[in-house]
Amino acid sequence: MPCLNESETLLACIEEAAAAITKFGISAEILIADNGSTDGSQDIASQAGARLVDIPEKGYGNALIGGIEAAKGKYILMGDADQSYDFGELPLFLSKLREGCELVMGCRLPKGGGTIEKGAMPWKHRWIGNPILSSLGKLLFRSRIDDFHCGLRAFRRDSIMKLGLSCPGMEFASEMVVKATLLKLKVGQVPITLRPDGRSRLPHLRSWRDGWRHLRFMLLFSPNWLFIIPGLILLVAGGIGFSILLPRPLNMGQVTLDLNSLVGFSTIFIAGAQVVSFGILVKVYAVKHGLLPGHKRWLTLARSNVVDLCIAAGVAVLLLGVGNLVNAFIIWLEVDFSELDTQASMRKVILSVTAIAMGLQVMFTSFAVAMLGTRQ
Repeated sequence: MPCLNESETLLACIEEAAAAITKFGISAEILIADNGSTDGSQDIASQAGARLVDIPEKGYGNALIGGIEAAKGKYILMGDADQSYDFGELPLFLSKLREGCELVMGCRLPKGGGTIEKGAMPWKHRWIGNPILSSLGKLLFRSRIDDFHCGLRAFRRDSIMKLGLSCPGMEFASEMVVKATLLKLKVGQVPITLRPDGRSRLPHLRSWRDGWRHLRFMLLFSPNWLFIIPGLILLVAGGIGFSILLPRPLNMGQVTLDLNSLVGFSTIFIAGAQVVSFGILVKVYAVKHGLLPGHKRWLTLARSNVVDLCIAAGVAVLLLGVGNLVNAFIIWLEVDFSELDTQASMRKVILSVTAIAMGLQVMFTSFAVAMLGTRQ
């Protein structure tokens, strides 16, 4: 149990866990990962027979990481020390672990069979935060877990230690599920009951700040959805609009799309290429450093001839753009820098600038991928 000033509820949680351990004949320890309590929680834990581990680095994630590292058991059940979770549900988790699961998540939400008692969860968490973030997690990572952020969960210690968990704050809850899913650990789920917590003070959770940290973490670990897919949408939409308007204006009833619209689609096209480039760089970096799976595939690509071909293609597009721009300048020179036909000259210049920007983008992104792909 992570603990920071839980003197009001800690003893009841320890007693509840101890009763479950005795009732079901489980060989276990109760470990309190104290994160710097100043209300006497340490004395309560020690007097109740729990093992106390001091975790000086502040944060929910830090407390749990320290506790996991200090734990001696093959299996670990973690839960908050605020009486909101029923530690008597331990056998539900243990049964799943003994069946072969490496991570077993509790589910508080009725969608997954869970129960939320009256007053146990604020409405914005129950109807907005948890459903949205859990649904997003299921979409981004193809997970079957209905409640991504449930604080009552159990796991094999050796399996979780391999994940390299490092988030210091509340987003640790998402990190464990995301990394376990990406690395294809066997993940299960059991329905649980969430009770109103027994503290008189406000919880440590800060809804909007911690919700954003969860969302940010999930997006960072899904570069396809954060970068590649939005970038491709911009790239295709900008490319289609640019191709249609480059030869001539487009009349749609009383509306005419002309040079201004052409510049707009050019910008969308270039922006799409930049976002896709960011996605590729993030992918290669992440798999190289073990943050995402797919190590062999992406590094093989980064070290292959494909990178050289992309550099050559970028140089070719860049030279075409420069050549076309030089040609436009020569045409202007031939008329002694007098006024040109706006439609023809602007289309030529916009095409040239777009090609130059795209060529530079492809060329330098390819060089960056080659650098990331080098062996250390």
